[in-house]
Amino acid sequence: MLAADTVVATGRRLLGKPDDAAEAEVFLRLLSGRRHRVITGLALRRGDRRWSRAVETAVRFKRLSETEIAGYLASGEWQGKAGGYAIQGLAGAFVPWISGSYSNVVGLPLTETVHLLTAAGYQRKISP
Repeated sequence: MLAADTVVATGRRLLGKPDDAAEAEVFLRLLSGRRHRVITGLALRRGDRRWSRAVETAVRFKRLSETEIAGYLASGEWQGKAGGYAIQGLAGAFVPWISGSYSNVVGLPLTETVHLLTAAGYQRKISP
């Protein structure tokens, strides 16, 4: 069994998935013009054995205008997203800089997940 969950950390504050547009707006305003961290915890269980890992990516948002915030909220793309944004969608235009795993920010750090599965004995099959 594989499980993963992601949070966004700005300063000492952890941002999960916003409950509504008002909370998403608060999150966007907190992230605007700032660097933050996207942290995903991975856990794998195979039989009685367990493996886990945390993956952290640094992301910087440009300063967001009122129009950008309103437009992003209206898109609904913030729903179900840690920190209230999806880098693989419209919010990609808000990110001038990233350090670390892009797939972590999308939602599942792929390279690290493959390493965990390999450590647990799962074989990688790569087809041409």
